[in-house]
Amino acid sequence: MTTSPPAIRALDAPVRVKASNYPEPFASRMEGRIKQSLGDLFGLRNFGVNLTRLRPGAVSALHHRHTCQDEFIYVLAGEPTLLTDAGETRLEPGMVAGFAANGTAHHLENRTNRDCLILEIGDRSGRDEATYPQDDLMASMDAGGIWRFFRKDGTPY
Repeated sequence: MTTSPPAIRALDAPVRVKASNYPEPFASRMEGRIKQSLGDLFGLRNFGVNLTRLRPGAVSALHHRHTCQDEFIYVLAGEPTLLTDAGETRLEPGMVAGFAANGTAHHLENRTNRDCLILEIGDRSGRDEATYPQDDLMASMDAGGIWRFFRKDGTPY
């Protein structure tokens, strides 16, 4: 049994070692995105919590939607641009957004010259799938919670 601390300062959490689960050429597009997996520190299994820093020019993820998992973001600092099927929305500290499973495709971009800091919360529903409308990519979560990536024609990466 691992022992987790009762509480920590979020900014003191370790940075996620693997910057992205995406295969190349997509993983390198995540440069400038820094994630700290807060929920994992406390052994949370039903939902994940990340503190995500977007350096200037960075993106939060590829434009995507999930079939099973819901996602929620809270902007702590900076002014990221939210891109959805409905268009673009400039966010500011204190703003929130939510993305229901099978809802709008979405991602954030930092188009400013300052870092953005976002709290991300999402459930960990198994057997989830993700679609990427702007890229030749799709993903499927296996029974063990591992994401597997494929081209849209079904061939694996």
